[in-house]
Amino acid sequence: MSRYDVRTRLPFVFRSRLSKCPTGSLTLTLTLLVCVLSTSLVHAQATTSVRGSVTDPRGNAILGATVVLANHESKTERTIETGDQGQYQFLLIVPGNYTLTVKAAGFRTYEQRDLALLVNTPATVNVELKVGSATEFVTVTSEAPAIDMVDASLGNSFNETQVRRIPLEGRNVPDLLSLQAGVTYTGNRIGDKDQDTRNGAVNGARSDQSNVTLDDVDVNDQSNGYAFTSILPVTQDSIQEFRVTTTNYGADQGQGSGAQVALVTKSGTSVFHVSLYEYLRNTVTSANDYLVKQSELNIGLPNRPLQLNRNIFGGSIGGPIQKDRLFFFANYEGTREREEQRAERVIPTPALCQGSFRYADVNGGITTFNSTDLLNLDPKASVLIQRCWT
Repeated sequence: MSRYDVRTRLPFVFRSRLSKCPTGSLTLTLTLLVCVLSTSLVHAQATTSVRGSVTDPRGNAILGATVVLANHESKTERTIETGDQGQYQFLLIVPGNYTLTVKAAGFRTYEQRDLALLVNTPATVNVELKVGSATEFVTVTSEAPAIDMVDASLGNSFNETQVRRIPLEGRNVPDLLSLQAGVTYTGNRIGDKDQDTRNGAVNGARSDQSNVTLDDVDVNDQSNGYAFTSILPVTQDSIQEFRVTTTNYGADQGQGSGAQVALVTKSGTSVFHVSLYEYLRNTVTSANDYLVKQSELNIGLPNRPLQLNRNIFGGSIGGPIQKDRLFFFANYEGTREREEQRAERVIPTPALCQGSFRYADVNGGITTFNSTDLLNLDPKASVLIQRCWT
């Protein structure tokens, strides 16, 4: 039994991080369109947050310290001052790598680079300022990952490098959920999905109870309820990162008793990036299935594994439309797949086709019933039996 499948994935991301609509020679109508488009696209993203406190060497809170959170890839920057308890908080932050800078009169400037803020993972960064001049810098370039001290959710975040380097049988990014504790996954091969409603169970929940979002948009497969499956194309090269929460997720997620999968797509940077790739899988070095091998030997066929030829190819491009203000990212992926499947069938023996039944009796012997014996068991059903055999 063979199957040939052709799939094409064309995710296209157009994302703006304009702080305000530019003015100039653009008409009012076009300016308003850009404002509405950029605002809607920004708010459609999955976000994260960071908070903490600023203290002096004695542990006393510093009021009015200036805290700056900057992303050098998108050239975005947010500024806030600490409160009465020295606290600060940035909400609705686009996931990525940031630089955190803290300044206060009479203290050295604190700067922490490469602060990784992951999707749906609230981070806490507490800062202790050293006494000195504001022109002196204390730069932190390597530190333990920011700790989630906000909620009790359990799960892991995967960054772009992990998503790209971890092997995936079908290059379906949500399949990485199977690496989490408490997850039972039987694979995404043809026919497997329809065999068991718990082929992707998380903590005992059924496979259709997991919630998958792409840039904070619901992309669950409502019709089939397959595990860890997005109704929109999700390719490895288009995903920046994603977060999997298996337990104790917040009320802002919910929708199911299974896992919460939040995917974030790439959005382009101030530098152009282009990639091309191709992945090929075949059965040249594959071993044959035991049952398939026995069936082939029984009917005189050579010992050959079932065919599985999968060719995945594509490319991506991202960069600035307007430097440091407007960016784009596009990814194309095509799949060509030819696969054979084994089929199990129960067929009657030649004797059974003639109305002869054989079974093992209580004495260990073999008892044979022919059509005449069967008619003698129930004479009233003889007409019906004869119609079935003729």
